Amino acid sequence: MFVDQAIIEVRAGDGGAGCVSFYRGKGMPKGGPNGGDGGDGGDVIFAAESGLSTLYDFRGIRLWAAKGGEPGRGMQQHGANADDRVVKVPAGTLFFDNATGDLLFDMPAGGRWVAAKGGRGGFGNEHFKSSTNQTPQQFTPGEKGERREMRLELKLIADVGLVGLPNAGKSTLLRAITRASPKVADYPFTTLSPQLGIAELDAARRLVLADIPGLIEGASGGAGLGHDFLRHVERTRAILHVIDADPPDGADPVDAYRLIRAELAGYSSELAEKPEVIALNKADLIPDDMRDEMLREFRAKLQPGAETHVFFMSGASGFGLNDVLESLWRFAPQAKRDQPKEGWSTTA
Repeated sequence: MFVDQAIIEVRAGDGGAGCVSFYRGKGMPKGGPNGGDGGDGGDVIFAAESGLSTLYDFRGIRLWAAKGGEPGRGMQQHGANADDRVVKVPAGTLFFDNATGDLLFDMPAGGRWVAAKGGRGGFGNEHFKSSTNQTPQQFTPGEKGERREMRLELKLIADVGLVGLPNAGKSTLLRAITRASPKVADYPFTTLSPQLGIAELDAARRLVLADIPGLIEGASGGAGLGHDFLRHVERTRAILHVIDADPPDGADPVDAYRLIRAELAGYSSELAEKPEVIALNKADLIPDDMRDEMLREFRAKLQPGAETHVFFMSGASGFGLNDVLESLWRFAPQAKRDQPKEGWSTTA
């Protein structure tokens, strides 16, 4: 199950109370104050974990708390500090104040964040001794640990986001080029939650791809899967538009592309400016002698820029996948354009 939102409460540990104690020993029936300080409460810390890709661990668990510090003891013994509570989350998790909606932290890969600071331990009566107060009875309780209610939201971090209308073949493509196993069927919205996969172009080059639920007209305003779809595209470095080259209703593939582009732009101008590759999918349904002409017509109607590559491909048969992946590799942060690139094979 993919879970990408959660509302939780975090409570850091309270500090331990200081101790009131006086030394009583042989020959010293009225020894001085020796009450120790209380221990500090534990922090609640969130840490990015590379192996996580959902917020599933937060499903049904609302309270995440650290333990309090131990109280001080006599003989000037300091109470033990409590251990911190370290909570693992996927990189890309956003933390919002649930009351105000303010963004508190954006978890980067390898990051750590103290969400709630533990309270300091209180002072024992030894701290209050003086020449005029030789038998102090004072002590201070420990400070309260910080508490807050937060909303967690996960935005996938991937090199490439696969976008397209429902049933355009994104899940089939992801299965073909990665080890991911998204649901595949010939009806819309078979993908109801984002799926991640890693495509290995060769031994040294990998791309992380995210298959995002199918987009429909009005998604930028919340229709269909709406914002649940679009917020995950924000974190990708490039977009692969997967377009059905032979839709059952006979629609023009150019119209499908323009609809998707309009929804991306309607949600965020930043999304509209992301680099992209266009893939006309299901090439196996198009006769070989018609593909070049269809590609020319598509380019003539769309008039993409020089930086936008357009390909025919087939996730079902593997046709053209090598070209698509090599084009997408340009946008990977680790890409080294000056090194020769070995081809990627779609065969077993």
